[in-house]
Amino acid sequence: MNISIKNIDKVNAEVTVVIEPADYTENYAKAVKDAKKKLNMPGFRPGMVPTGLIKKQFGPSILAEEVNRLLSDKLFSYIQENKVQMLGSPLPQEVNNQVELVEGGTFTFKFDLAIAPEFDATLSKKDKITYYNVEVSDEMIDRQVEMYRQRGGKYDKVDSYEDNDMVKGVVTELEGENPVSVEGAVMLPKYFRNDDQKKLFKGAKTNDVIKFNPAKAYDNNEAELASLLKVNKEDALKHTGDCQIQITEITRFVQGPLNEELFESVFPGGEVKTEEQFRARIKETIENQFAKDSDYKFILDVKKYEAEKIGKLEFPDEKLKKIMAANAGGDEKKVEENYEKSIEELTWHLVKEQLVEKCGIKVDDEDVKNMAKEVTRMQFAQYGMMNIPDEYLEGSVKEMLKKRETVDNLIDRCIEVKLGAALKELVTLTNKKVTAEEFNKMFEN
Repeated sequence: MNISIKNIDKVNAEVTVVIEPADYTENYAKAVKDAKKKLNMPGFRPGMVPTGLIKKQFGPSILAEEVNRLLSDKLFSYIQENKVQMLGSPLPQEVNNQVELVEGGTFTFKFDLAIAPEFDATLSKKDKITYYNVEVSDEMIDRQVEMYRQRGGKYDKVDSYEDNDMVKGVVTELEGENPVSVEGAVMLPKYFRNDDQKKLFKGAKTNDVIKFNPAKAYDNNEAELASLLKVNKEDALKHTGDCQIQITEITRFVQGPLNEELFESVFPGGEVKTEEQFRARIKETIENQFAKDSDYKFILDVKKYEAEKIGKLEFPDEKLKKIMAANAGGDEKKVEENYEKSIEELTWHLVKEQLVEKCGIKVDDEDVKNMAKEVTRMQFAQYGMMNIPDEYLEGSVKEMLKKRETVDNLIDRCIEVKLGAALKELVTLTNKKVTAEEFNKMFEN
C-alpha cells in the first residue's frame, strides 16, 4: 500500500491511497472462507457451497467491505503517525465513485484534507490577565444562614395574624343565587395583590369573621380564584363578589434555632460549636464556590486574550463547511448562520490543545473519578443535601462512569481545571476584588 500527501496550500491538502492486491488478498480469502461456513444455499449442504459461486454472487460486496476497512484503518493510522493536523474527517473525492473493485485489481482513492492553520500559542509572565476575587458579604452569609434555619423550621399555631402568617377557615360567598362555601380554605394574605384587602386581616384573631373580596385580592386571577373557591377555572370570574372567612386557624412559620444540632446537620464532625464558627464555615463554602466561578472566568479571559494575541487565523472554509454540513445532516443554512461562532470555538480548541501539551497536562482514571464525585456533590447540594453517604456517592459515580459521553465530559472538565491551575502559575495575575453583583454582570453579555 502506498499513501502520499500533497499540500495544495497552507490549509488544504490532498491524500492519495493506492491499494494493491497484496494488501487485501489474504483477508479477502479469509472473509470468503468465513462466508462459506455460514452460508445456507438451496441445493448445497452447509459449508459446501462452491467458492466460485460465493465469489460470483457475494464477492464484490465482501471485497468492498475488506477494502473499505483497510482504507479506513491505514488512512487514519497514516494521519496519526505523520502528525497531520487534520480538521474533521477526510473528504472523499468524486473520482472514488469511479473505482471498480475487482479481485486482483489495484485501487486508487483520493481524499481532500482540511489542515489546521499553523500558529504558536504561548503564555508567559509577560502576559498579564485579570483574576477576579469575589468578596463574600455579610448579607450573603445571612441569606445562607436563613436558608438553613428555614429548612429546620416548623409551623406553630398562633392567636393573632401577623404578616407572613397563613390563615385557614371557612370561606363563604355573600352574593349570588348559589353561593359557594369552602371549608378548610387556606390563604396567605401577604401575597394578595391589593393592599386594601391585605389590611383587612391586620391583627385578625382565631374565630374572627372578616369580609373581603377574593377577586380584588387576587386581581381577577382565574387560577388563584378557582383554587381558593374550589370552582372550575372557566367559571372563576363568575364569582367576583364579596366573601367572608370565619378564621379557624392561624399558623406562623418559625425558623429553626441556631444551635449545635443545626451546625452538625450542615457541617457534621463536631467541629462547629458556635454561631461564629458556623458563619465562618458558610463563608468558606461560598468562597470555594466563587473560586470555581473565578477560575471559569479566568479561562474565558485567557480564551479572549489568546484570540486577540494570535489574530485571525486562515481556515479552509469551503472544506470545513462541507464537514460541518455532513455533521448537521446536510443543513447548509444552519452551518452558514453559525460558521463564525464555530470558527471561534475551533480556534480556542486548537489553542487549548497547544497549551495543554506545553503544560504537560495529563488526566488519569482517578482524576475522572474524583471529578465525578465533585459533580455529584454539587448536584445534591443544589437541593440542600450537603452530606451524602460515601456508599451512595460511590454508587452514583459508578453509574455516571458507565456512559461514554459523560466520561468524555468529565475528562474535558478535568483538563480545564488542570489547565486553569497551570496557566495561573504561567502568567502574571492582576488580582481584582469585586462584589458578587459586579461579577455576575460580567456574564450578562
